Amino acid sequence: MIDVDGNFLASGGSSTTLIGRNVTDLTDSQGRHFIREILDGAKAQPAGRVEYRWNNPIRGRNEPKIATYRRVGDRILVVGYYAPYASFELAKSLVWRAVHELNVSGETAISRFNNLNGGFIQDDLYVFVIGLDDGIVRAHGGQPRQVGRKAADLTDANGKHFLLEMIEVAKQRGEGEVSYTFRNPLTLKNENKRSYIVRVGNYLVGAGAYVGPAQ
Repeated sequence: MIDVDGNFLASGGSSTTLIGRNVTDLTDSQGRHFIREILDGAKAQPAGRVEYRWNNPIRGRNEPKIATYRRVGDRILVVGYYAPYASFELAKSLVWRAVHELNVSGETAISRFNNLNGGFIQDDLYVFVIGLDDGIVRAHGGQPRQVGRKAADLTDANGKHFLLEMIEVAKQRGEGEVSYTFRNPLTLKNENKRSYIVRVGNYLVGAGAYVGPAQ
């Protein structure tokens, strides 16, 4: 909890050393003045959220963190949590939900897969869609700039044509898994990833979970 002047009043976590200090100029691991963002945001509206990077004492490394806040009088209540890593089972569940959406809504579903508010993007979990006939990326919730690119032009951090492998798996088996190395939009680092894919007509629908740092 902080007051509107940036004085740190209370904490139930590892930031107890900040109690009694003015943290207005406190920055995260990338130099972002996230406390100022909270203070400015609380002046404009009573509640909101801020994303920043902070040391996770459990993992011993800087990770994306989300703080939600609410102003009560001249005090601001803040709750912070580290962005979760999705499991492979959650990725599979998202794929089957996307498959259902595509079967029901047709190509209009693709715009939902790309939309931040479409219900198919959550933390480091997102849906991607590739055309099997032309090999063109039609949806990519993690990196929208990939939409429109050809699968043959994309490789992972190790030079692997992982999308071409996905296309072959979809054509040959209808569904399956592919492992590769990809940039995590939350940690901003290349990490090992395991994706599950399913063929829906002339499309490949997939989602993957990050399973650890790339070696």
